[in-house]
Amino acid sequence: MTSARRSALVGAYATFALFTLLAGQFWRNLLGWWGFGAIAVLVVAGAVALLVVTRPTWIWRRVPKSTFAFLIIATASIAWSAYPGASVLGVAITLATVTVAIALVLCLAWGAIVRALAAAIKWILALSIVFELWAALVVRGPVLPLFPDFEVTDSLPKAFFWSRGLLLQGGPIEGLVGNRNLLAMIALLGLIVFACLLAAGSVRRAQGIGWLVVAALVFALTRSATATLAGVAVLAAVAFAAWARRIDPLARRPLYWTAAAAGAATLALVALGWNTLLQVFGKSDDLTGRFDIWASVWQLITERPWFGWGWVGYWNPWVEPFDGLAVRNGVTYLQAHNAWLDVWLQVGVFGLIAFVSIAVGAQWRSWFLAVDQPRDATGHPIAFSAASLVPLLLLVALLAQSLAESRLLIEGNLALLIMIAWSTKRRQWAHDPLPADAARPRFDVAGPR
Repeated sequence: MTSARRSALVGAYATFALFTLLAGQFWRNLLGWWGFGAIAVLVVAGAVALLVVTRPTWIWRRVPKSTFAFLIIATASIAWSAYPGASVLGVAITLATVTVAIALVLCLAWGAIVRALAAAIKWILALSIVFELWAALVVRGPVLPLFPDFEVTDSLPKAFFWSRGLLLQGGPIEGLVGNRNLLAMIALLGLIVFACLLAAGSVRRAQGIGWLVVAALVFALTRSATATLAGVAVLAAVAFAAWARRIDPLARRPLYWTAAAAGAATLALVALGWNTLLQVFGKSDDLTGRFDIWASVWQLITERPWFGWGWVGYWNPWVEPFDGLAVRNGVTYLQAHNAWLDVWLQVGVFGLIAFVSIAVGAQWRSWFLAVDQPRDATGHPIAFSAASLVPLLLLVALLAQSLAESRLLIEGNLALLIMIAWSTKRRQWAHDPLPADAARPRFDVAGPR
């Protein structure tokens, strides 16, 4: 197999893997859990094959140790879990997700990962629009998942529909992933990636602008409050990063004080205008049941604060205490709607510290890699690139969403967190000499235009 053909194959795998991680619910709605399981096995097998073929060398100082600390605690929690069978399943899924993420980072250059991510998001957004058009023009009504086989009744909760067919009414739309909040976050990630690649000159101008318009349109049609607030956080990060790039690293103290003041002012404004904010986003006074869910989760945390109830990732509805823990309007929610409370619930204080370390370390490194002037192989400074903002802005979006959703613990969000953590750690040592056997080039596939 030629080098070009192999690179193309690796690029196709990376795109498919990221598509599956971000749009897992599409496969579950289309093929059911067994079908999704088969797809997941293929993705993990591809990651293992990629590691075997590429044989990347591990250098311990270039690895985020917090990843292993968290995985060890999550795996060990099986021993004291209140639901050991569910914990075994949850740990296996988490290990599989992290394996795919690490394989992509070790075997592909960061630029290739970003291009594969852009391609995966393009597929999701484009197919979501086609799917919503089909629901609105052909079905002319709601669309149910193929699996499970729901009985259609007037009392069937809206959350059970794959799409409610509201595209021509201006939304909200659920798209390929069957959930407007998930679709909105994917669109936001697309806005970040497309804008940075366009600003960096890595894509043709017309096509870059076109995909930005598509992502913005999908984002607006979802009407997602969570993603909108995450988008505000991303814009704030862009503003502060642009400011930091213009000043000397030793003169950034005013910037950090301003950021702290802006954060405090934002919290004050939210507190003062809470009711108005809820009305704007069409939310109930309890944030669509989140306050009740948080109270229930906190009660469980107080019972096992140090080691938690056992790792599961996404809750299993057939085991206690998750059975009936968060039910609203006939819908059983399988998350704490806050990633940090969820981690604390499952693996206690020590697991929470390890997981926070992953996020904080990744955020710290991505910030300085984004705002400190890059240097070439000889150490000479080179011009800033908008592409270096991608890890920072993706992580800001994910962490902002984590305050109201637990997606950071599973599938695409967890994979992106790990990829950013590992990639930024490796780039932190970019000018440190590599051993001869570790200098092997990684795949840098040509991405879609």
